[in-house]
Amino acid sequence: MQIIHKYFKNLTADQIEKFTALKDLYTEWNDKINVVSRKDIEQLYERHVLHSLGIAKVMSFKPGTRILDVGTGGGFPGVPLAILFPECEFHLVDSIGKKIKVVQEVCAAAGIKNVTATHGRAEDVSGNYHFVVSRAVTRFKPFWSWVSRKFASKQINDLPNGILYLKGGDLEEEIQELNRPAYEYDLNMFFEEEFFETKKVVHVPA
Repeated sequence: MQIIHKYFKNLTADQIEKFTALKDLYTEWNDKINVVSRKDIEQLYERHVLHSLGIAKVMSFKPGTRILDVGTGGGFPGVPLAILFPECEFHLVDSIGKKIKVVQEVCAAAGIKNVTATHGRAEDVSGNYHFVVSRAVTRFKPFWSWVSRKFASKQINDLPNGILYLKGGDLEEEIQELNRPAYEYDLNMFFEEEFFETKKVVHVPA
């Protein structure tokens, strides 16, 4: 939890309580349903929570923003972002039902009220959103085809509505294949830990 304080110094008491609760909740649920690798559960705050919050270093969502998290798994990046942005609405989707159950149980136990978690495929989600977030679910081109019709037309944030994608490594080939404007933000500009050396947030405007 200290690592979250290190980079996000203005958390409210309620946010601190919710972030603190995640360790025990994910440890408990991970013993039942493996949503985080056994090796990573000890580094939950760095490799999952802080990594998810890398999106917040690129985009500080305005109140009322609607965000869709595709392929959320156990709730990353959506759950940490929902704690950080309590006045935004988050819809977390995954095709594996038992992972969505973990998200629902974690949010209920931690008192996270601004998350809706749905078992299903991104293509089948209705509604429109200002941003779609995800963490390395697939290559950009197929991902774009899943979500391209889900964006709201009204802009309310500093960055244009679109995808905010957490990925690592050399993305040049993938971005060329996508054939759309894409903007890379290196997370090592914000976080000094070695884990973030090759990690990025990629913004693809709608």
